[in-house]
Amino acid sequence: MTEPYQPINCEFHDELEALAVMRRQCTITYQDDSGEPVTVEDCIEDVYARNKEEFLKLKSGSVIRLDRLIEVDGKRPKDY
Repeated sequence: MTEPYQPINCEFHDELEALAVMRRQCTITYQDDSGEPVTVEDCIEDVYARNKEEFLKLKSGSVIRLDRLIEVDGKRPKDY
């Protein structure tokens, strides 16, 4: 990914952390590297930062950069 990271809203970040604590399966839609939307059903295991970028780690092992998220558990980052 070559695009600079765009930080997400703190309230949405808090929602993601709450989902990680609950460890329940949720629907996650994000943009892949080619810009196409991808939807998965998975559990968020961790929300973390690395090299000034923030990520979700899913139970499946997938890692998603937070600014690529479109919708998580019915919540959209653009609504915050």
